[in-house]
Amino acid sequence: MADNLVIVESPTKAGTIAKFLGRNYRVEASVGHIRDLPKSTLGIDIENDFEPKYMTIRGKADVVKALKKQAKTAKKIFLATDPDREGEAISWHLTHLLGVDPDSICRVTFNEITEKTVKASIKNPKKIDMDIVDAQQARRILDRIVGYKISPLLWKNIRKGLSAGRVQSVATRIICDREEEIDKFESKEYWNISAKLSKIGKKESFTAKFYGLAAGKKMEVPDQEHSDNILKALEKADFIVENIKNSKKSRSPMPPFTTSTLQQEASRKCNFQARKTMQIAQQLYEGVDIKGKGTTGLVTYIRTDSVRLSEDAVDEIRTLINTKYGKEFLPDKPRTYKNKNASQDAHEAIRPSYPELSPDVIKSSLTNDQYKLYKLIWERFTSSQMTNAQIDVQTVDIMAGEYMFRASGSKIDFPGFMKLYLEGKDDSEDEGEIILPHLEVKEKLHKYSIDSKQMFTQPPPRYTEATLVKTLEEKGIGRPSTYATIISTIVQRGYIEREKKILHPTELGKIVNELMMKNFEDIVDVQFTANMETELDNVEEGKEKWKDVIAKFYKDFSQTLETAEENIGKIIIEDEVSDVQCEKCGKMMVIKNGSYGKFLACPGFPDCRNTKNIIEEAGVDCPKCGKPVIVRKTKKMKQYIACSGYPDCKYANWDMPVKESKCETCGCFMVKHFFKGGKVYVKCGDPDCETNKVEDNKEKKNEKG
Repeated sequence: MADNLVIVESPTKAGTIAKFLGRNYRVEASVGHIRDLPKSTLGIDIENDFEPKYMTIRGKADVVKALKKQAKTAKKIFLATDPDREGEAISWHLTHLLGVDPDSICRVTFNEITEKTVKASIKNPKKIDMDIVDAQQARRILDRIVGYKISPLLWKNIRKGLSAGRVQSVATRIICDREEEIDKFESKEYWNISAKLSKIGKKESFTAKFYGLAAGKKMEVPDQEHSDNILKALEKADFIVENIKNSKKSRSPMPPFTTSTLQQEASRKCNFQARKTMQIAQQLYEGVDIKGKGTTGLVTYIRTDSVRLSEDAVDEIRTLINTKYGKEFLPDKPRTYKNKNASQDAHEAIRPSYPELSPDVIKSSLTNDQYKLYKLIWERFTSSQMTNAQIDVQTVDIMAGEYMFRASGSKIDFPGFMKLYLEGKDDSEDEGEIILPHLEVKEKLHKYSIDSKQMFTQPPPRYTEATLVKTLEEKGIGRPSTYATIISTIVQRGYIEREKKILHPTELGKIVNELMMKNFEDIVDVQFTANMETELDNVEEGKEKWKDVIAKFYKDFSQTLETAEENIGKIIIEDEVSDVQCEKCGKMMVIKNGSYGKFLACPGFPDCRNTKNIIEEAGVDCPKCGKPVIVRKTKKMKQYIACSGYPDCKYANWDMPVKESKCETCGCFMVKHFFKGGKVYVKCGDPDCETNKVEDNKEKKNEKG
């Protein structure tokens, strides 16, 4: 029997750590939280200084029993849950369940799961930090009070099953506010004029955009009349180079990832939702089975606001950069990055635990998603310690009669960090690099054409997960570790819908938001919520008592709640009527939201309980039986196509059809097929087609080669 018991949160993490500690240590997992507030009651004694009533989480009895059994025979117990508020609270709850003195030296944390760090941490245990525990308790109790007190009002006045959340309600408001901006936006007309030019005698052309008058005064083109007048004046005008400005621009690398920036960049570059990013990052942190190494923690702790890097990590990556890329890509001194807030420095930035394990070296041991995210983390970390990129920028002013056109171009003189990594963009348009020909002042240019295009000003864009996470962070709403949960919660509740990457409010979301704004102004106030986050940080830093924070909040909240209960009236939401008739009673079916998305239901409920899936036709016919092919979704909302004749015909395909494209061999529709590693090609939608057998063999050879 081992002398020492180490308790972590995750079984995977337990396996990774166990191999470092040897026979005298037994490593067990709590499998997350083991105690919490009860589900069926408030669980907070409002009259007794907000004392929480914790109980063992349903389904965790066997885990607790096993941990108690191990604890009885252990000489020393180490509580090694995650190094954050939730982890600190889990350790504190474990002391109560296992009979461990909370003031004893029992707490161990690992910023990265490497042999060096694990052994060093075990040798230097500390006390549980009750300030951190209290900050977690304060957040949990605040959220419980808000949700438990407001949700019944939503059930009573809008619809059963709805709920309100302290931070989620603010996120919903932010999205609703943007939608209101879009609705109120008045688009204005303007015209873009551009000239396609080239050096005389040369075929290679470039584009110059209309800038304004000869004096260098910028001029807008508000309507077609102005545009036509300019075009008429340009008909016989010569295009002559007036001025050339050459400059050099130095571009610095981005700092290594924090939780927030990782979520944003994974959304842009990998198309990952925030929840998926955190799930995969957790796997990389806890440990992955690497060929020749066993279970290995690949990245440092993934919940951090800091961009700080350890000296050892910087030394390692500087050596690697010098070896792999050359000394010209290595700055004279290590780069350091400043945090936005000095208090947010408990952990390092997210970086590889073993910088020498480049993504391609361990690719065969990772899933495709793990590889994508690890590659992102490794490249961002490595590039953050590389030299600046040097870019040559050229701006050319071109006169055409009384008007000026301007052409801008750039080329990379020295790539620096850009050889390895470029940050993604939130907007979909990227004009890319434009390189201008060698031009001389007073040089006359050949005019290929002049184009005039009507444009309209655009409203602010709807939020994506990346831009919402960025906004939440900028406004101080929630914390990076909670962003994924915030977004998934408001989507699951039916307040927000995703269309590809775009987030927009549903009718239900708008109604609930309006009710919250009228009756619980503070709860959905951005600044109020940000101030509450600051108070929670103050609790963690020992500057405030958690019960004082709760008491101050509850005093005003209870009065607001009482007023709301008197004022809120019944709100009826009309269901959207479909064009599908109920075959059982004849009524026109309505569209409702369920756990797996929208579905059709008979409005005659409860007399008629008929429901059916909303059928989305794929626009092609089944290659097996000729019936229409429809789009279906799995429980995890992954799309696939299947024959509408199921179960008589069992044709199905994960690949989606390519419209107006037919197989030359059999005439079947074509589908877009994605291979591991991101490669895409179009293939026949009939898996038995001879063309597919040839293409599949080619792909297998290419992957091996």
